[in-house]
Amino acid sequence: MIDAMGLRGLPLCVYLVSLLALQAMPALASATGRSKSSEKRQAVDTAVDGVFIRSLKVNCKVTSRFAHYVVTSQVVNTASEAREVAFDVEIPKTAFISDFAITADGNAFIGDIKDKVTAWKQYRKAAISGENAGLVRASGRTMEKFTIHLNVNPHSKVTFQLTYEEVLKRSLMQYEIVIKVKPKQLVHHFEIDVDIFEPQGISKLDAQASFLPKELAAQTIKKSFSGKKGHVLFRPTVGQQQSCPTCSTSLLNGDFKVTYDVSREEICDLLVANNHFAHFFAPQNLTNMNKNVVFVIDISGSMRGQKVKQTKEALLQILGDMQPGDYFDLVLFGSRVQSWRGALVQASEANLQAARDFVRGFSLDEATNLNGGLLRGIEILNKVQESLPELSNHASILIMLTDGDPTEGVTDRSQILKNVRSAIWGRFPLYNLGFGHNVDFNFLEVMSMENNGRAQRIYEDRDAAQQLQGFYSQVAKPLLVDVELQYPQDAVLALTQHRHKQYYEGSEIVVAGRIADNKQGSFKADVKAHGVGQEFRTTCLVDEEEMKKLLRERGHMLENHVERLWAYLTIQELLAKRMKVDGEERANLSSQALKMSLAYQFVTPLTSMSIRGMTDQDGLKPTIDKPSEDSPPMEMLGPRRTFVLSALQPSPTHSSIPDQVTGVDTDPHFIIHVPQKEDALCFNINEEPGVILSLVQDPNTGFSVNGQLIGNKARNSGQQEGTYFGRLGIKNPATDFQLEVTPKNITLNPGSGGPVFSWRDQAALRQDGVVVTINKKRNLVVSVEDGATFEVVLHRVWKGSSIPQDFLGFYVLDSHRMSARTHGLLGQFFHPFGFEVSDIRPGSDPAKPDATMVVKNRRLTVTRGLQKDYSKDPRHGAEVSCWFIHNNGAGLIDGTHTDYIVSDIF
Repeated sequence: MIDAMGLRGLPLCVYLVSLLALQAMPALASATGRSKSSEKRQAVDTAVDGVFIRSLKVNCKVTSRFAHYVVTSQVVNTASEAREVAFDVEIPKTAFISDFAITADGNAFIGDIKDKVTAWKQYRKAAISGENAGLVRASGRTMEKFTIHLNVNPHSKVTFQLTYEEVLKRSLMQYEIVIKVKPKQLVHHFEIDVDIFEPQGISKLDAQASFLPKELAAQTIKKSFSGKKGHVLFRPTVGQQQSCPTCSTSLLNGDFKVTYDVSREEICDLLVANNHFAHFFAPQNLTNMNKNVVFVIDISGSMRGQKVKQTKEALLQILGDMQPGDYFDLVLFGSRVQSWRGALVQASEANLQAARDFVRGFSLDEATNLNGGLLRGIEILNKVQESLPELSNHASILIMLTDGDPTEGVTDRSQILKNVRSAIWGRFPLYNLGFGHNVDFNFLEVMSMENNGRAQRIYEDRDAAQQLQGFYSQVAKPLLVDVELQYPQDAVLALTQHRHKQYYEGSEIVVAGRIADNKQGSFKADVKAHGVGQEFRTTCLVDEEEMKKLLRERGHMLENHVERLWAYLTIQELLAKRMKVDGEERANLSSQALKMSLAYQFVTPLTSMSIRGMTDQDGLKPTIDKPSEDSPPMEMLGPRRTFVLSALQPSPTHSSIPDQVTGVDTDPHFIIHVPQKEDALCFNINEEPGVILSLVQDPNTGFSVNGQLIGNKARNSGQQEGTYFGRLGIKNPATDFQLEVTPKNITLNPGSGGPVFSWRDQAALRQDGVVVTINKKRNLVVSVEDGATFEVVLHRVWKGSSIPQDFLGFYVLDSHRMSARTHGLLGQFFHPFGFEVSDIRPGSDPAKPDATMVVKNRRLTVTRGLQKDYSKDPRHGAEVSCWFIHNNGAGLIDGTHTDYIVSDIF
């Protein structure tokens, strides 16, 4: 949900529930034929208290089930005084936020992810006051909600951007993306863009908008798929959003769904990239196994009323879906435990009718003997081995439903867990359904995980019976049991869960791992399981070079999406495992999960994201936390607390020299940070367009950064032509890494036909220890393992700018691990050096004094002035006070500036 809210509490809401990513798109035209200015006037006219949502863009990029999402919303305050707005986003509970940014009044505020202990120490004022420091969290059925409120200045705008990632889960033969759309005003630019790439090929793709008439949906939803690629675009104009031709109310109110599946002609679906693999296992054309199923149902007093009515309704429907070869029984537990038959019976029509009569007729008891009910159900399934050996080849399943805590018999949770674990002994899965919010869901979840199953919450609502039936349909058709996916032990360093008790029709098993860097060239996976009357075995083999060619087809894909998929699944499993243990083992699992959460910058239950540079009216930093499954639903939270972030300016610094400002920007101005002096030195290089300059060169490793100049014709005769960096080449020969950066594109390994990205992409690329992070339309960061970190800033030319073309800035964020031999116009300053300034005197400009500087045993005349650091704000920059060295840095740089001219970008 994205919500812009006026000060008087009138909501301008757009609810988004989805798997999302962002791509900027052109302005929308009106379906009613109005001019753009007329369209704009209408958007303003529909504002609430002067605040309106100018644009809301949702894009979902899925590559091999790994979804990378960005949501952006621009909110405009047309009023003559400040107004409060809010940004509310609902994302899947299983997703991890990886980035959040707010841009207001030309300032960008970026999210920092850190461990919660550090966050608490840094922002303990928020904890002491008992507040959430700017964000309210709430949980729905499958979603989490994050909210941030802030004041927007008069006649200004604010842009929000949220990024998160998730592995899509297959259910009932398809992957589903659900976007809940509910704007309470007309949105000038509204767009949902879903882009899917599946190497196996896409077998089906559909999109539906439940809130639109069929004819209008057909006009506004564009969908297509062919081979590996699928695309859905929903871009309604303002006229198409209107509930009637003269109405200011919106039709957009409901679910927008995208569903798809992949081709399964080949049983092997194995990806390998950058020393990581992902294996998707979902074989087709298998015979359904017969099943032995026992339903264990809570009939305590708390189930009376709607709960028991819906439970009976669901059980009657489930009984109607049983197959003739299935065997089943029913166990009820209240103060006492009773079973319908006390043994498995075949799902014949006569037995099913008798079971229906039993379900319709049972009455409620008082207490909750959960331990006794479970042990009775387990006993019935275990007896199969003795009394009915012919059923031992069936898939056995135990399903338990409860709405409360154990109050009768054994009530100690740890003892119940031990009893159940000992009784099942790994023979079959246990699925626990927790009805409502009074149940101890964590307890049910741990019990299921310890016994090869999973827990699911059933929400108290009118559709509770459908929720129960929906769960059963996911496990109603087992195809394989005792599934084990095997990989070469000497080749795999880390592996997610690869043994599964059962595989069900319409689902998918996903295993990911990290591969040893042994340059094998191929990778193998073996699968073995038991099916109907026979062993199931298959082998998958993938050639890594062929895989690289395949993945290059993606174009804008995340180069490290397989690695992030592995990290995502690994963190999820570590968090699940730590629920089952205590003490040192739990601490160790938490440490591993935290380390990976920080390494891959995910907001998980162990990390928080703070918004750098922002505070609220009490000086508190806003933080984002991931709610737990047991967080109460939104309606149980009571009145919502509002935190207004009014300080829309970067935090003040105590020094005129920003930390570590070493870089080159604009025409081109070099800024050298000298930490020993808490000061900076500056110089310019004047050369012709087309000249390539060496910025960083490390002879020990061969690592280099070179920049090519582009020109800007002087406006007046006699003025020198301005030059800027229009192309950068970053090279690391030790790993065959090359990166070419221009204001239009970012190309990885251009000499070998590597992937090309645009500045509209949000991506993280990894190659042999070098990580490149592209932050959409802002910058990119290159991190060399055990080396250094650099930033390239994108300068977009805006209206009224004196510069006619886009250009780049280059900044050094970390250089202390570069070798002592590192050189170049910037590289020669990576290691300590000193200078002395004396005889400060008036210069030709009264505001810029001259001085005498002794540096590198040379005496220079220098001038005090200002240069701009654009590393944090590409448009406005931050002024840096520095000593300016004239004549192309003569006397400061080694040799002359022409010594740094090179012949090639690499």
